[in-house]
Amino acid sequence: MTGAFIVLEGPDGSGTTLQSKLLAERLVSEDIDVLLTAEPTNGDVGKTVRSLLHEEHMPQADAIQLLFCADRAEHLANEILPALESGKTVISDRYSLSTIIYGGAQGVDTSWLEDINKHFRKPDITIITLPSFDVCQERIGRRDKRDHFEMVDFQRSVYDAYAAIGGENVFFVDTSGEKQESADKVWSYIQSILPVPA
Repeated sequence: MTGAFIVLEGPDGSGTTLQSKLLAERLVSEDIDVLLTAEPTNGDVGKTVRSLLHEEHMPQADAIQLLFCADRAEHLANEILPALESGKTVISDRYSLSTIIYGGAQGVDTSWLEDINKHFRKPDITIITLPSFDVCQERIGRRDKRDHFEMVDFQRSVYDAYAAIGGENVFFVDTSGEKQESADKVWSYIQSILPVPA
């Protein structure tokens, strides 16, 4: 049986990484085999992307987003699809929606980005972590190292784009409160869509 593909998305500082980890722990506690992964990956292309985000000058916006897509293609082929085919539930901290939203905030044509990404495996469920914008900014401000995408005006555009997302099996979770409270909200949505224990 093919496993389920879960993606957590959201603006910087919204808690995608923490909530991905907590969800994975919850599923493992229910004896569900899980692959927890993230984008950019730790593969060769993903490492290049991570490095470029902290350089003084980034490549042109469409070029950096094509690198994100190249990393995603390898991610799918090498990790996500084999795990799903083996019956594992895959949780990815960010996926194609990040490319479309962050690329759009950079001024890249979102229709072009959507066309590239429509060929990738779609998630079974997408959880968008979305506290208030001020909470996101406060969390970003606590980071030791910041990248090109973490400037306030840019983040406002990203935040507003995530807030406007809709679609089937897309759910919003306000992660302003305690981490476990937010994790419980995530879990309730997972239970409503996927065959997991009550």
